Amino acid sequence: MIESSPQLNHELMAKAVPLMNKPEVRELVDEINEKYLYWSDVKYKRVADGSGDIAPAELWACVKFSRMLQGLTVWKRYGISFFLTNSMQRLCHYFDMNFGGSWGNNSLIPHKSKEQYLISSLMEEAISSSQMEGASTTRKVAKEMLRKEISPRSRSEQMIYNNYVSIRFIVENKDKPLTKELLQQIHSLMTYKTLENPEDEGRFRENDNIVVENSITHEVVHTPPGYTDIPEFVESLCNFFNDMEKEVFVHPIIRAIIVHFMIAYVHPFVDGNGRTARALFYWYMLKSGYWLTEYLSISRVIYKSKASYEKAYLHAEADGNDIGYFITYHLRALELAFKELKHYIDKKSQQQQTFDFIKLGNLNDRQAVILSLLNENPHLVLTIKELQNRFAVSHPTVKLDMDALVERGFVEKVPVNKVKFNYIRGQHFEALIKGAKE
Repeated sequence: MIESSPQLNHELMAKAVPLMNKPEVRELVDEINEKYLYWSDVKYKRVADGSGDIAPAELWACVKFSRMLQGLTVWKRYGISFFLTNSMQRLCHYFDMNFGGSWGNNSLIPHKSKEQYLISSLMEEAISSSQMEGASTTRKVAKEMLRKEISPRSRSEQMIYNNYVSIRFIVENKDKPLTKELLQQIHSLMTYKTLENPEDEGRFRENDNIVVENSITHEVVHTPPGYTDIPEFVESLCNFFNDMEKEVFVHPIIRAIIVHFMIAYVHPFVDGNGRTARALFYWYMLKSGYWLTEYLSISRVIYKSKASYEKAYLHAEADGNDIGYFITYHLRALELAFKELKHYIDKKSQQQQTFDFIKLGNLNDRQAVILSLLNENPHLVLTIKELQNRFAVSHPTVKLDMDALVERGFVEKVPVNKVKFNYIRGQHFEALIKGAKE
């Protein structure tokens, strides 16, 4: 359980006001706020005011005083608020310059590889978001299932498949306003065949028999608001999502993070709230013009730091629903996801520079990628369906690509039945590639 912070009584707050006038105290408070530290970290900080060290509780009072002085309330019913830090604003500006706007559309993602990167990132997002909720299938098996459109064989595979279908649905409908019906449809897509009671798919909970507990200790860490709040909450959520409530300007990325937090906080569904919350964050980012979000695997970063993700929720609730902890965590996760994408693209670009298969002549970008895949994995078996999903093109298009590669000897057809074929490296693949290099 999260350690409780000191009670901010009148005496403590009265001490905070004069202490904040001391430069050394203000400097430390600014440092604490930039990282949005919780009491359990603040209590170890030391600062002297000329008469000795300030007591930890007094320093905490100074931190809380500074946050309350410039705090923003973004959901009045539940007292959801946060303090906007310089670090938050810097990161939002950084994302504005890199994630949104048409000027950056071709600066990072190589044009000829866009579809390949997009499909791969959507799969990564679906897999990682599902793994956070207990899906145990490996990434390799999951990607093979999605690319080859193999029917899910377990609950874990079903969760991943559902997540992938839901994300594709969001991409196709990103410009639509959020409605109660669309929210229910997203949840229904996310939870299809994965809930104990199938009737709960897309249905708001109708009782309070739900708590969020630690999966190991089974301690209750969050009790959501009563189910009778849900109709009003959903209406408010739709208004907030559709930018109909603008009493105070909140940066779109932070608004997306608030949407994420609120779904998890209210828990409007019996199960699948986490997956739905992350999907709505994704949707709001795309809706707001942050096109690069499609290429980021944000859930993979969150999955790797799941303990910090959960602690950000707990710190927020323990500190009077101050969601600055959650916003700070989420912005850092976004930054890391962006850095991972750049690293991945640089790595792929370097691999492609080793030998550009386009140089073989009379090949399109898809065919060059196919030859690259076969070059990297000599035992790879490809199907038309898998390549359709990888490149997001039609069956006839892929069939023409493969027929041309077969005709040139790069690829061989292996019959599966009377009408269906798989594709493998041709017998003379290496010789053809070697001859082209020379």
